[in-house]
Amino acid sequence: MARPTIADIAQRAGVSKGAVSFALNGRPGVSDATRERILRIAEQMAWRPHSAARALGASRVDSVGMVIARPARTLGVEPFFAHLLSGVQSGLSAESISLQLLIVEDTETEVEVYKRWTSEHRVDGVILVDLTVRDPRIDALKELELPAVVIGGRGGKGQLASVWADDRDAMLTIVEYLAALGHRRIAHVAGTPIFQHTQRRIRAVRDAAPRLGLLDAPSLTTDFSDAEGAATTRRLLAQPDRPTAIVYDSDVMAVAGLGVAMEMGVSVPGDLSIVAFDDSILTQLMHPALTAMSRDTFDFGRQAAEVLLEVIANPEVPVNRRTADPVLTVRESTAPPA
Repeated sequence: MARPTIADIAQRAGVSKGAVSFALNGRPGVSDATRERILRIAEQMAWRPHSAARALGASRVDSVGMVIARPARTLGVEPFFAHLLSGVQSGLSAESISLQLLIVEDTETEVEVYKRWTSEHRVDGVILVDLTVRDPRIDALKELELPAVVIGGRGGKGQLASVWADDRDAMLTIVEYLAALGHRRIAHVAGTPIFQHTQRRIRAVRDAAPRLGLLDAPSLTTDFSDAEGAATTRRLLAQPDRPTAIVYDSDVMAVAGLGVAMEMGVSVPGDLSIVAFDDSILTQLMHPALTAMSRDTFDFGRQAAEVLLEVIANPEVPVNRRTADPVLTVRESTAPPA
């Protein structure tokens, strides 16, 4: 008979796995009556803590880590990361857990940070962002036995816990909307090609093109910066058969693209429709305001923190949580082609 898990107790008690973790580990976050009921059910089910969790609990440092391998200058203008970090910190602060944040140049350096943190016992777990193709961090973290949660994709096909939304479905929503308006030349200014979410979006555009009867649907990769977003837009708008719509993988690049269109005398949305994959105050304050995929990035971060705390309490049960898909918010930057 399989050993009962936190998920089994949660199902029997009719509460979340997070509530069970809080009750079993003596942490605040549940009422006394709920805690007593959970502990009684755990005893009835003969639940025993996982050995790794028990060892970690005895020397917990109440701190988790997050390492971001992107240029610091690019991150400084990304509203997405500001909202994400605020959500993560909110979820951790509720349990008096601190967040250690480092920005590094590449994933190799990131792995070295994890090794150092583990050897020095600096953190109880880590949050990963920007999952890459054949990501070396997955095996490294499994070998280190460091609890982790991946934001934005399934970590190593479920080897690590994850919190994610469907990038493919979101991109298909954008392309189908533009095609319904009558656009047949749709360009995609994509992010860094090594990222898995970038590849999912590129494939979505490529797969949708023949079905929607698009004449042209190129995806051009960038580093997510406003500079590359602007340069790529100039190249696209200088073509004889320029696109009538452009989809940008970030709000920052979309704003930069709007600036280039104005500079080149291309009317938005009269001659060109613009859509941003990420929504923010930037897209809303532009004139015209930009159509964008909207999601609660703050809550995305909060859920990542919640899942990581569950994994720290019970490392044997990975959690793969799919969040609500982004919703297309139509504003002034999209219209049928002239």
